[in-house]
Amino acid sequence: MSGVPVVALRLPVDLVPNRKAVMIALALVAGLGGAALVAQIEGDRGIPPIASNGDFEVRGIEVNVSGDNPEDGRANGWREAQRKAWEKLWASNGSGGAAPGLDDLTIESMVSAVVVEREQIGPRRYIATLGVIFDRARTSERLGMSGVKARSAPMLVIPVLHDGGVATVFETRNVWQKAWAEYRTGNSMIDYVRPTGSGSDSLLLTAGQLDRRSRNWWRMILDEFGAGDVIMPMARLEREFPGGPVKGTFSARYGPDNRFLGSFTLTAKSEAELPKMLEQAIGRIDVIYAQALQAGTLRPDPTLNMAPQIDPKLIEQVLASAGPVATADPAKAPEAGPSASASASPVAATTSFTVQFATADAAAVDAGMAAVRGIAGVKSAASSSIAIGGTSVMRVTYTGELEALAAALRSQGWRVTVGAGALSIRK
Repeated sequence: MSGVPVVALRLPVDLVPNRKAVMIALALVAGLGGAALVAQIEGDRGIPPIASNGDFEVRGIEVNVSGDNPEDGRANGWREAQRKAWEKLWASNGSGGAAPGLDDLTIESMVSAVVVEREQIGPRRYIATLGVIFDRARTSERLGMSGVKARSAPMLVIPVLHDGGVATVFETRNVWQKAWAEYRTGNSMIDYVRPTGSGSDSLLLTAGQLDRRSRNWWRMILDEFGAGDVIMPMARLEREFPGGPVKGTFSARYGPDNRFLGSFTLTAKSEAELPKMLEQAIGRIDVIYAQALQAGTLRPDPTLNMAPQIDPKLIEQVLASAGPVATADPAKAPEAGPSASASASPVAATTSFTVQFATADAAAVDAGMAAVRGIAGVKSAASSSIAIGGTSVMRVTYTGELEALAAALRSQGWRVTVGAGALSIRK
């Protein structure tokens, strides 16, 4: 038995349905010379997203204040940071004009957290760079927001890092995937679907998979993660010498054909500045994807649609082969009654629409789904993306026109915005 290759494979529970594919792969390996293969997917592979809510975050607020003691200095610095963050949030929201003057207690009631990016505490001096997170539910009304912010279809994120000549995604924990896990997606126009990297993610989502063009493969992957399409933000890091400057080349790609959208270059002075550079890079990549969404470029690939398409010519051939259809003599036809006219009325077509609805909590998810399912003519309503604290998405199959569905929702008290094959609703 010394010449028999050793094959050790450990399957997780969620890969049992793909056992056949794994066995085919093992057969191919055995036929290619029988080198030893060890497949291991346990251990710490990825970093779960830790910032998935839709709160507003303002970063990089610098304060330099004094106080009677260190504690008083920090309290004064945080209050000043909250005031500056409120003004910056008002300006970035596009509301126009100066931010309304609010007292410190009112602003503090809207703040859910203060993030310390860097601070220096002296006996009577406090110097810091802070981030302020505003609760979306308590802040949106004061910002004058109405309706639901338009977002993209759910996009599966595959962050690829090229570092030291090796391309990785979830095979090992890396700084690029960590930066994406920590990125706050609430203010973005893109509905990012960020895998955790655990379990089978490290096998299904690799840098090599980006070269696949099979639509069947991508349909299976996207359905697994509840996404409509895929985006690939890529980072290539180059170091001049250990501990020295780090040059990063970043590019934004999307779709099963790995199409290019844009690229740019940033430089960090040292390894300590690398996380901040990656955070800036994600912000710029998000802008590239948002611009592509507004231009109509970033949208689900139609070839990923599972709905069967019937060739009209095939229908004509089938009708032609069936021969002429016998018609009744009008003179012998019975007088049309109410039932006859009802049966002759055209049947409304059944169409699938996308419905976006605001979900502040789990109860809002249940309420939105129940409201849509309770409308006459709705055949099915299945969630395709759940975002607690943000905007969730459901796929609705409805017998009728989109305007009729919108009118039915308005009659229930929903505020409805009609788009191209989609609705946005909120109370």
